Amino acid sequence: MIKAKKKYGQNFLKDIAVKKQIIQAMPNDDIQIVEIGPGLGDLTKELLQSGKRVAAFEIDLELCGYLQKTYETDITGGRLELICGDVLEAWQNAALRDEPYHLIANLPYYVATNIILKALEDPRCRTILVMIQKEVADKFASRPGEKHFSSLSILANSIAHTQVLFDVGPECFDPPPKVTSAVLKLEKFREYTDKTLFADKEELEAFKTFLKAAFKQPRKVVLKNLQDLYPKERLLEQFALLEIAQNARPHQLETSTYHLLFKNLNK
Repeated sequence: MIKAKKKYGQNFLKDIAVKKQIIQAMPNDDIQIVEIGPGLGDLTKELLQSGKRVAAFEIDLELCGYLQKTYETDITGGRLELICGDVLEAWQNAALRDEPYHLIANLPYYVATNIILKALEDPRCRTILVMIQKEVADKFASRPGEKHFSSLSILANSIAHTQVLFDVGPECFDPPPKVTSAVLKLEKFREYTDKTLFADKEELEAFKTFLKAAFKQPRKVVLKNLQDLYPKERLLEQFALLEIAQNARPHQLETSTYHLLFKNLNK
């Protein structure tokens, strides 16, 4: 029997009802599914039975061998492509696949944020449906004014409709994690089909640096936080132009306001 490995942050989902809820939340179309970390293949089985074409990335070589034997017929028949290795290494280029895809995954907590950001930046990815730590899911899905609103919220809400579908308790996994999980769904807006948030990687990284500074100390005002990057006089000028209150805190500004402020400050 294969046991979960701590070094990979593995917690195998065992609750059948949760698996079916995840499958039901996937878009009903013919676009390929990319599954990251299929584990024992329980969700993979549900996907294949629903008629989906699946490309699965598994970093655990022991599990990869198990999946190759278990799904030999599906692999031979072309319904399942099994890639043994680290998906982040395969993601060196801008796009993970050479065709549109929907991403589905039960992500290890230590790598979840990085993978979601990669998928958001990938022009081939259409939908992201992932099970992650609830606290992180809330950060991606929060709206301006809410306590969890963060730089992750802005990056996600700039390009996709975000929603926490439901929570998943520790008892639904083997072994049970110490925290509550949640299923997060991000559906990219139509205008981002085959496009990215910014025209080039350099501008995107600059925007991330800008957001990181803005949220560096969430309880302080944005004006103070951004002085790590820009002169105070220039910030005051732009705050007045965009009618931003000087005492506004990071979670109080709209996503569109952050984009305008970034654009004006970096002209």
